[in-house]
Amino acid sequence: MINVILQYALYLLILVILAIPLGKYIGKIMNGEKVFLSKVLVPIENFIYKILRVHKNEQMNWKKYGVSVIAFSAFGFIVLFLLNTIQGIMFLNPEGVKGTSWHLSFNTAVSFITNTNWQAYSGESQLSYLTQMLGLTVQNFVSAGVGIAVLFALIRGFVKVKEEGLGSFWVDITRIILYVLMPLSITLSLVLVSQGVVQNFSSYEKVELIEPITLEDGSVVTSEVVPEGPAASQISIKQLGTNGGGFFGVNSAHPFENPNAFTNLLELISILLIPAALCFTFGRNVKDKRQGIAIFIAMFAMLVVALAVIAISEANSTPQLSQNGAVDISTINQAGGNMEGKESRFGIAGSTTWAAFTTAASNGSVNSMHDSYTPIGGMMTMLLMQVGEVVFGGVGCGLYGMLAFAIVTVFIAGLMVGRTPEYLGKKIEPFEMKMAMLMCLATPIAILIGSGIAAMVPEVRDSLNNSGAHGFSEMLYAYSSTGGNNGSAFAGFGANTAFINVTTGIVMLFARFVPMIATLAIAGSLVKKKKVATSVGTLPTHNGLFIGLLIMIVILVGALSFFPALALGPIVEYFQMIL
Repeated sequence: MINVILQYALYLLILVILAIPLGKYIGKIMNGEKVFLSKVLVPIENFIYKILRVHKNEQMNWKKYGVSVIAFSAFGFIVLFLLNTIQGIMFLNPEGVKGTSWHLSFNTAVSFITNTNWQAYSGESQLSYLTQMLGLTVQNFVSAGVGIAVLFALIRGFVKVKEEGLGSFWVDITRIILYVLMPLSITLSLVLVSQGVVQNFSSYEKVELIEPITLEDGSVVTSEVVPEGPAASQISIKQLGTNGGGFFGVNSAHPFENPNAFTNLLELISILLIPAALCFTFGRNVKDKRQGIAIFIAMFAMLVVALAVIAISEANSTPQLSQNGAVDISTINQAGGNMEGKESRFGIAGSTTWAAFTTAASNGSVNSMHDSYTPIGGMMTMLLMQVGEVVFGGVGCGLYGMLAFAIVTVFIAGLMVGRTPEYLGKKIEPFEMKMAMLMCLATPIAILIGSGIAAMVPEVRDSLNNSGAHGFSEMLYAYSSTGGNNGSAFAGFGANTAFINVTTGIVMLFARFVPMIATLAIAGSLVKKKKVATSVGTLPTHNGLFIGLLIMIVILVGALSFFPALALGPIVEYFQMIL
């Protein structure tokens, strides 16, 4: 047991140690300060601006910044939709994969431009190398960059005084990709390749089985097709950019994506690395490190609690697996616990930590099948998505989502003491409050309406792998994943139908761009305001009291919205399991 606890602690410790210096580095990059890569990358950066005719010092107002974000994302959607549709006649398609249906192309394009990476397809059998590289991998970079760019527009809204401009979207996204995402991704890709992650353009190989397999119909299988392709380059950015879309259908449970314990550690830490680092970037750039640390502690505390619940639930297993004590499920001389749907090379600790990290971070990659988790373990993965993906969340969007909850917190605290609420020296007035509430409620609205409509459609029921409470959980998880821009799946839900592809696509668009535009609107309002002097009545937003209030508001606004739905799914299933 001690060894297992130390393993969990090691994951968390490594994350914090790496996040602090990375946060400082990102802050310097976005402020235009010199870093160790400047000599090499500044000429490239300036060349990009020259080609694109971008003015380096342009200051966009929030509306122009928002239009740039929408236009950029719309262009990415069109390119990716076309690539999926016509891939059958394009090059870099050694297996002759045909184009996908219009509704699957729509769903996939929406999924990747929104940083969701929900996959209603299996990569090795339905997408060509060209689509995976030019379509999905490129969107992994730019969709992550968009989220971070919008975050920095909000940070400038807090920092600047009586101004109009929030910076240039085109400069922001260029710096993010060039200085942060590409160097980290190249480094991680090379390490992954050295550990056996596949990276080539070879055709799939047919290999003979060591031992033939006899099927139920009496036929004998003597060979297997081994998929290959440029996987490592996509896997690195899928983790670092909180994208999560796997090159292969079973994602990071596949040995070609995640071959051993070392790659599991690297990919696991990569999930939360940038979201955690951005908390420290926030504190540095608003010139009060305590503010970033407070946000980090709130996120970290909720992550640790969620991880503990998932870990304990999976280690204790279920009465059915232990056969009410007749079967030894201890972790002394065997994997122990609920190992259904988990890789033996990762065990309970490596699997449950990944499950917590990936649903906390809106990453969505998996190294185990969440459909096989215990009811409470599966519920916690859903809950991490349902609170609005603010427990670190996606790169950029997780932090600006948590800042919306911080604005709501100071507003409520201000009402309690009868003072105009303030946050980081700026007054929080009705407009900011309305936009912040829209950001906080966008995810619940998208998930609850989407899953409510889906529950009434017979086609959706036919897509479920299970009936009863667990079947409802499969459907609720699907809409929680798309509504939280997460992308993971319960792995028991047949999602590739026209209705599900279209409705989950709409949910993804709503949950991504409504909070994003609301964030920019808040930034546009704050940037025009003057700084308010700190007084005796000002609520400190860096101490333990504020952290506790913030966590409480996240739970009240986010988690309680889903209690009735969770009661119909995992909670009912839990009581069915123990009674």
